[in-house]
Amino acid sequence: MNFASDNWAGAHPVIAQRLLDAASGFAAPYGVSEQDKHIEQRFNELFEREVAVFFVGTGTAANSLALATVNRPGGVSFCHREAHMLEDECGAPEFFTHGARLAPVDGDFGKINPQQLKAEIARFPPGFIHAGQPMAISITQATEIGTLYQPEHIAAIADIAKQHDLPLHMDGARFANALAALALTPAQMTWKLGVDIVSFGATKNGCWCAEALVFMHPDQAKDLPFIRKRAAQLFSKSRFIACQFDAYLEGDLWLQMANHANAMAARLQQGIAASSSARLAWPAEANEVFAVFSEPVAARLRQNGAVFYPWNPPRARPGLLKDGEILVRLVASFATRQHEVDRFVDLLR
Repeated sequence: MNFASDNWAGAHPVIAQRLLDAASGFAAPYGVSEQDKHIEQRFNELFEREVAVFFVGTGTAANSLALATVNRPGGVSFCHREAHMLEDECGAPEFFTHGARLAPVDGDFGKINPQQLKAEIARFPPGFIHAGQPMAISITQATEIGTLYQPEHIAAIADIAKQHDLPLHMDGARFANALAALALTPAQMTWKLGVDIVSFGATKNGCWCAEALVFMHPDQAKDLPFIRKRAAQLFSKSRFIACQFDAYLEGDLWLQMANHANAMAARLQQGIAASSSARLAWPAEANEVFAVFSEPVAARLRQNGAVFYPWNPPRARPGLLKDGEILVRLVASFATRQHEVDRFVDLLR
């Protein structure tokens, strides 16, 4: 009963086999092999336009290099107050942008409030050198608390970005889970709504180590090959990332895995909602469920083999917890099995 994180899950057998297949023979290094070129074309088809694709090893690298590519002197990027890049990347975005800042924006359910975003951008008037200058906006899809930006919400933020000539970045560490839940195409969830750059995550969804940075406007990425090399993210044997994406996208395996994870999270959510020993903190919309347990219930679940993390309550939700209660995060993955979910729910009873 491991609900700690989809990072704990291994690799899907199809992807693992593709890695074994790629291990023999020779291929050109540094992203110029036939396999690499094939996957770059596959991304063009996926997003229904010509895009620029760059493989990296981690989501943190993807997010950080995305901002480094659009960096400006005194740059400020706007993201949700509890965004992963702000709270869980150890200052990497600031490091790789050589000091550009992340400005937090409030909003309930883990999503940027457009009006709050306007107010935060207004704190940096054009030409006021002491404050610095806006350089990007970043949203997380699915959010850090398992909720989803609906298309109209993304479009509203994209409109603000356009008004201020700012690129809009999407941290898609759980891109597949969001896409499957919303029943959209990659194009419909990104550039057709105004998104310019996507951190396209696959590691959490069944890959071993595969992340891609996707630019909807290739000219915007003209300096990224140098930035990626300087950041030590240009892999010599990049075919081992490319082959994972090949298996990941083939036959919509990536969406099958995401749909399974989402379905297991929905089943978990239903069980918690029906329990008298716990309550949902808010509705789950992808593959992460947040629940409130008493400390004795949490301890009993752990004693019986359940693995999960406590979570800091969102700042927008004061008073969520009563004395003796904790907020926990439960994450389902492609490897989660129904009997594990049912066993966890039985323990709650």
